[in-house]
Amino acid sequence: MSSKVLVRIWDTSTLPTNWFIRQVQNYKLDKQLEKKIKNIIANVANNGDLALIELTERYDKTTFTKKDLLVSPKEVRDAYNNVDENQIFALKKIKNNVSTFESLLFNQGKIFTSMNNIRITNILIPIGSVGCYIPGGRASYPSTLIMTVIPAKVAGVSRIVVCSPPREDGSINPLVLVAADICGVDEIYKIGGAQAIAALAYGTDTIKPVKKIVGPGSKYIALAKILVSKDVAIDMPAGPSEVLIVADETANPKFIALDMISQAEHGCDSSAGLITTSEKLRDEVQNWLSKIVVKIDRSNLVFDSLRNYGFIITCESIDKAVELANVFAPEHLEIMTEDSMKLVKKFTSAGLILVGPFSPVALSDYGSGANHVLPTGGYGHVFSGLSSLDFARRVSIVEGSKKGLLQLNNQLKVMANAEDLPNHYETIKARFENG
Repeated sequence: MSSKVLVRIWDTSTLPTNWFIRQVQNYKLDKQLEKKIKNIIANVANNGDLALIELTERYDKTTFTKKDLLVSPKEVRDAYNNVDENQIFALKKIKNNVSTFESLLFNQGKIFTSMNNIRITNILIPIGSVGCYIPGGRASYPSTLIMTVIPAKVAGVSRIVVCSPPREDGSINPLVLVAADICGVDEIYKIGGAQAIAALAYGTDTIKPVKKIVGPGSKYIALAKILVSKDVAIDMPAGPSEVLIVADETANPKFIALDMISQAEHGCDSSAGLITTSEKLRDEVQNWLSKIVVKIDRSNLVFDSLRNYGFIITCESIDKAVELANVFAPEHLEIMTEDSMKLVKKFTSAGLILVGPFSPVALSDYGSGANHVLPTGGYGHVFSGLSSLDFARRVSIVEGSKKGLLQLNNQLKVMANAEDLPNHYETIKARFENG
């Protein structure tokens, strides 16, 4: 490995026209990959559990029988023997913080008003069932389980299913199982990849289908979710993780370098970028990256990620930096400038905004209570981060009155005639006739 970390360096005069396109997002145009995922989905839809068993052996190197797909109560109990009290405490703390924030958000969706003697109430009705995909295998993401399951719990979803890929010994990481137990998951299946998304969408003898599928994952998961979305609802087509940092000369270059590295360690397809008004900061961040990466765990992974998808852009003004950030639409946006809070309202397309030098991505991942399941790959232009509101349907209840109808009579008549729907107005008129 070179001692010099190679991230792409641009200024506004050398910026490619397609600089904001994540190379990894080309999976959406990869017909071979699409064909492969479609074949997996069709296999599961047609052959059910047998397909799941065969695909798990092929991709996860694990031999299963049908009864092994569902995690047993004993496996959950045994998981507690393989975690320590500090980990359990941390999981419960994250759960409580997320639950508190999501409950406040959910209650904001319940509103009542009265206009023109017409009462309107907005209520939230939970979705009947959801499937939460939790990345796994060699990695372990119990925090993601909390971020997907607890909002569903807050919304009142009655059946919450988790799918996560097994390790080679056929088990799921004990922290994931403990988190699932703490959060009150109803069913946990040892299934990963596109086959898990297919099973959640179309069902098998063992796994009943769900009404909505949520959760992050690789390009395979993202594409599988897109492909099944014609038949089942999904949260968003979230793919590999990303961070973009907007900074000026007041920012700490070591903090920035560490934040870029922390995002890069998610995988060799993760994206970490910096947009700055300071050439001095650019050079200092490069130096810190070079010094740190050679000394850390997972250095080869981080190096490849930064080399392939890391970048630094220098620009002439903070307004230009904001403009570029809004084009990129990052999953995580960090603001490290002299007046960070004053800039927040100028950003229009980030999945999550982290303000100031003491707000790294790790804070939102593990402690703040905000959700870390966020739109990636530019989907921040149109999607929000996952929340309890994603697990419920909004329903408006309208209660009219005779006085209210009378007040609106002329308006209703005009509009019915304007749209050439005369019988619409007859329904109004009849309510004021005798007999």
